[in-house]
Amino acid sequence: MDPVRRRRGRRLGTFSGAVTAALALAFTAVGPASAADVNNAKNAGFESGLSNWTCSANSGATVASPVHAGSAALKATPAGQDTARCSQSVAVKPNSTYTLSAWVQGGYSYLGVTGTGTTDVSTWTPDSASWKQLKTTFSTGSSTTSVTVYTHGWYGQAAYYVDDLSVFGPDGGGGDGGNPDPTAPATPAGLSVSGTTPNSASLTWNTVSGATGYHVYRDGTKVTAVTGTSATVTGLAASTSYSFQVTAVNAAGESAKSAAVTARTTAPDDGGGSGTLPKHAVTGYWQNFNNGATVQKISDVPSAYDIIAVSFADATTTPGAVTFNLDSAGLGGYTVDQFKADVRAKRAAGKKVIISVGGEKGTVSVNSAASATNFANSVYSLMQEYGFDGVDIDLENGLNPTYMTQALRALSAKAGPGMILTMAPQTIDMQSTQGGYFQTALNVKDILTVVNMQYYNSGTMLGCDGKVYAQGTVDFLTALACIQLEGGLAPSQVGLGLPASTRAAGGGYVAPSVVNAALDCLTKATNCGSFKPSKTYPDLRGAMTWSTNWDATAGNAWSSAVGAHVHALP
Repeated sequence: MDPVRRRRGRRLGTFSGAVTAALALAFTAVGPASAADVNNAKNAGFESGLSNWTCSANSGATVASPVHAGSAALKATPAGQDTARCSQSVAVKPNSTYTLSAWVQGGYSYLGVTGTGTTDVSTWTPDSASWKQLKTTFSTGSSTTSVTVYTHGWYGQAAYYVDDLSVFGPDGGGGDGGNPDPTAPATPAGLSVSGTTPNSASLTWNTVSGATGYHVYRDGTKVTAVTGTSATVTGLAASTSYSFQVTAVNAAGESAKSAAVTARTTAPDDGGGSGTLPKHAVTGYWQNFNNGATVQKISDVPSAYDIIAVSFADATTTPGAVTFNLDSAGLGGYTVDQFKADVRAKRAAGKKVIISVGGEKGTVSVNSAASATNFANSVYSLMQEYGFDGVDIDLENGLNPTYMTQALRALSAKAGPGMILTMAPQTIDMQSTQGGYFQTALNVKDILTVVNMQYYNSGTMLGCDGKVYAQGTVDFLTALACIQLEGGLAPSQVGLGLPASTRAAGGGYVAPSVVNAALDCLTKATNCGSFKPSKTYPDLRGAMTWSTNWDATAGNAWSSAVGAHVHALP
């Protein structure tokens, strides 16, 4: 245990702050196109050079390699203050919905559309060594007959490549530019059960080229449609076996059903819980080390905290596995038996005590099926040994969404529906739904309690309105929370994470009154700054702080003010 470890997220340099300033996010789920849809883009595969395309500063050219399909692709090279923007005017129908997609490779790549008459959207990806599909949807206004689709890179970054761009939707009358009609996709392979609970089963499968979505069947009946390669089927009976299959779909039709897999739900389980988490909750991290903040026992944590995240679990030599080592010496002789007794007492009082994995210097890595299993087994063992109600994911050095999802599903299957699952990503991790942290949160949405993003050590970041906001303001809190609220998380799964004092983080501290103003703005549309959300979110979960120890050092000013305010929310 590092005796001076503090929860301080990585500082973002000028470059990453600049990148986020250009991101425009789209949150609408992408659904399969109808059978009548066509690709309205012309020369979408760049087989006819740059015909129908205009690239800024002569930045674009066609190349024979690499290509995603066919014999050509676009290569565009940013230079100086030019982002290598290539665009095309596309004919569309008014009051219609279109799916915009493209395959990209190389440097930072952006795909978007303007002139929709409604909400212009875009999506992006960091540099990619292999072809990756970007996809989003947009709707046209009542008088919109053409839009501009575009791609671009980023200042000073490597060239990017684009191929097989499509604007699928109702025929806008501009012709399909010689683009071939799509063919029905192949049958999905690799269907497997990634986790079960008493009332749900989670499935994953392999990506199918050319698919725009997937249909999931339970015992031969279609039960859900998704755009990704995972799904959770809910509403199941406990201790019951079900057969599942999946198909791939696109504009041309639906594939044959995959081979069937059987999932058996777990037995009913009360989760070992100790009361229901309140509608609006306060989370506090408790330090299992002495770094100059007030040293506490679990029993010292004020009652204002509904969730206490014990920080942190430690990595072992087994990949993915964690353990917990109480720093008895650093905590003034606090014994393991006293610690366990204090956890039991908090739970008896209706509080939730969870084990946090990660922190600034956390080295836990879940990047394979074996390490996912090790993670789930080891965390569950800690829950049984110490009485923890669940786990907090605070991996500040990145995570693998595929295997972390697998690990959390396996843990949930063991622990039951009463398990508390929280996350504490950095702001950069939640700027886009395509980020690994955001993907993981959405993948486990059905078992996720709350995401308490760290609104500190961040510099400037993009809000959901496309504007850049600086940390330490009410607008920073509300405009960034909006990204999660509009990106797929339920309001009850969103919390505001702030330092308890100026000493608790390198930057981003705001007075408790600012935290409360942000809570009011998001839940009641009062006390807002310049940013005003398009609607209110009265079910917003609440707030989090690092840490209960730094709060105590400051006389518990944070928990006294914010705790009372959170619990008084409607």
